[in-house]
Amino acid sequence: MLSEGRRFIQSDPHLIIYPGMTIVLNVIVFNLLGDSLRDILDPRFTRKRREWRKLKQWQSIE
Repeated sequence: MLSEGRRFIQSDPHLIIYPGMTIVLNVIVFNLLGDSLRDILDPRFTRKRREWRKLKQWQSIE
C-alpha cells in the first residue's frame, strides 16, 4: 500500500498517511494484546508480580 502511494506523495499525501497510520495502529494493538496475554498466561510473570506487590506493601508499612 505504501509503495504504491510513493509516486503521489507531493500531490496526494493522504495516500501515504492513512495506510501508514493503519499499520502503526495495528502494531500498537498487537503489541498490547501480546503483553496482556503474557500477563495472563505466564505463571512466572504472575509470581514475580505477586512478590513485587508484597514487597511494595512491606515498604509502605515501614
